[in-house]
Amino acid sequence: MRSYQNAYGRGTKFLKSLWICVGTLVLATAANGALAADLSVAPIYKAPPVVTPPAYNWSGFYLGANGGGAWGTSGWDSAGSFHPSGGVAGGTAGVNWQFGSAVLGVEGDVDWSTLKGSTTSAGCPAGCTTENDWLATVRGRAGYAFDRVMPYVTGGLAVGDIKASTPGLPGASQNNAGWTVGGGLELALTNNWSAKAEYLHIDLGNMNCGFNCGAASGNVSLKSDVVRGGVNFHFGGN
Repeated sequence: MRSYQNAYGRGTKFLKSLWICVGTLVLATAANGALAADLSVAPIYKAPPVVTPPAYNWSGFYLGANGGGAWGTSGWDSAGSFHPSGGVAGGTAGVNWQFGSAVLGVEGDVDWSTLKGSTTSAGCPAGCTTENDWLATVRGRAGYAFDRVMPYVTGGLAVGDIKASTPGLPGASQNNAGWTVGGGLELALTNNWSAKAEYLHIDLGNMNCGFNCGAASGNVSLKSDVVRGGVNFHFGGN
């Protein structure tokens, strides 16, 4: 009888242990399933998309101001050639049209000029002087836009005065039309403001000062090289 009771006790303990193991296994399986379910519906983190700012648009009308220096060569039939120099400052107006990265435009400017120089020679012992008081250009521009940076070439019409004088004689002044060619670099500082630096070679041709400058054949020519900077305000929709 005692052996039967011992066997029965051991069996009961075994069954209890077995049920505890089965219960633990069931609970663990349920917990793992719930965790997997949570993971399956949890949102997957995605980095925000990179926002690329739109490329700068150079199209549109603009107004600006410019200023710089000028160095030239003036030739007198009676006195040879010499090199006047001075400064320029004035206003600019233009319009651009952009096609992809290509930028085409038309630009005009009017500048006050202090270009002036003198020389003495056997043909002009009292001294010969050439001056340029104003200068204007109307030019085409062709550039290539690297977003906010645009190098360009330019060329067209140049107009200005040539003043020739020598002491004791009346001298002469004439407005001449010539040509200009050059290039530059423009940088967009904001959506509306840009800054530029440019070089222009300008040829205003010549005039005949004649006896007003002391010689029957008194041709006076003027060429100049202008280096200037400027700022522009753009009305385009950038």
